[in-house]
Amino acid sequence: MPLRQLLLILIFIAFGCVNAQEVSIGVLRDYNVNRVTFSHFKKHYSIYADTSYIGTLEDFSYIEVQLNNGRLLLSCNTVSKGSFKKIRLTTRDQGGAIIVTSKSPIVRQRKYEDNFEVKVVSGRMTIVNKVQLPNYLSGVIESEGGGGRAAEYYKVQALMSRTYALKNLKRHKKEGFQLCDGVHCQAYHSMLRFTPEIRTAVNATKGEVLVDENNKIVSTYFSANCGGQVCDASHVWNNSVPYVQSFLDTFCIHTKQAKWTKTIPKSSWRSFLVNEYGYPIQDSVAHSMMYTFEQEQRKAFYIHPSLGIPLRDLRRKFKLKSTFFSVHPQGDNVVLNGRGFGHGVGLCQEGAMKMARSNYSYVQIALFYFTGVKVVKYDQLKL
Repeated sequence: MPLRQLLLILIFIAFGCVNAQEVSIGVLRDYNVNRVTFSHFKKHYSIYADTSYIGTLEDFSYIEVQLNNGRLLLSCNTVSKGSFKKIRLTTRDQGGAIIVTSKSPIVRQRKYEDNFEVKVVSGRMTIVNKVQLPNYLSGVIESEGGGGRAAEYYKVQALMSRTYALKNLKRHKKEGFQLCDGVHCQAYHSMLRFTPEIRTAVNATKGEVLVDENNKIVSTYFSANCGGQVCDASHVWNNSVPYVQSFLDTFCIHTKQAKWTKTIPKSSWRSFLVNEYGYPIQDSVAHSMMYTFEQEQRKAFYIHPSLGIPLRDLRRKFKLKSTFFSVHPQGDNVVLNGRGFGHGVGLCQEGAMKMARSNYSYVQIALFYFTGVKVVKYDQLKL
C-alpha cells in the first residue's frame, strides 16, 4: 500500500469524520423524571441491563424504567425484569429511533434517533441520548428555527450549533453527559421530523466550525431577535468577548418578535428596586426617576450604573423577553416597551433568516455577527 494512502487511512481512524462523532445529550432535563417509557418507532433495539442482555425492542413493544431508592426498576411489556444500575438501548441499524415518554411527571412524548442510556446520577434518573452528531444537529436546528426557512439560514445555524457543541463537550461532565437538551445548551426536543432541508444543510457544512484568529473554537451565542442592536456580551455575563461586539442590526427590526409591551404594577416594580438594590427612594430626584427609563441604545444598568441595578436581573425577575426596553408610568402601573427576544448576544436568528432570504451566504451571515473569525474544518484543528 502506498505510504500516502496509508497515512490518509491512519488520519481517518485517529481523528474520524466529525459528522460520525457520537455525542451524549441529557434529555428531559427540565423535568425530574421518575418514570419513563421507551417504545418502538423505527428499527429494532437491543436491551441491556447492567451487563445482561434482556431482549429486543421491536414492533408494538416497550419498556418502562422507574426510579426506586437509587435503583432502576425495569419492565418489558409490563413483565418485571428486576432492579439495575444502568439500562442501555442500542441499535446497529441506521435510522433507528425511539419514542421517549415521561410518565412521572407527564410530558408529551418525544422521538429521538440512535442509542440511549439510563442511569442514576446524584439520586436523579438521568436519560442520555447517545446520538450521532449530524442527527443531533438536525434536531437542534428544527427545535431552534422551525421549518420553512431559507437554505442559507439552516447552514449558518448548523455552523453555529456544531461550533457550540464541539466547544462545550465537557459542560455537563459531572452529570454524566456532555450537553443538555434545554436553552442552557441548545434546544433539542426531538429528532428531525419535518424539514429534510435541514439535513441537507448539516451535510453541506460538514465538519465546519468558527474559530478566532488563534484557530481556537469560539463560543457561538445566538438568540431569537436582538431588537435591532446586538448586545455586548458583558451586559449578560460580565465579561467582554472580543469577537462578539454590539452593533446596529436592521435585518430583524420588522420581524414578529422585534417589539413587545408589558405592564407591571408600580408596587411590584418599586418593591424589587428598593428591597433588592436599596434604591434611594427617599431622595426626591431619584424617586421621580424610578418609573422612567429610556433605552434608545442598549445599556447594561437601569437608569444609571451607579445604582447597580443590572437590566438582566429585571428581565429575570419580571420574566421579560429581553433587556432592551424603556419604561414609563401609567396610572398605578409601569409600562415597558421592549425590543427583541432573548439575550441578544451574537447571531440574531430572525436577522439571519432575513439575510438568508436576501441572498446572503451562510458564511457572510456568520461573519456579519461575529468579528475577526473564520470558518474552518474541525479536523484541521486537530492535525
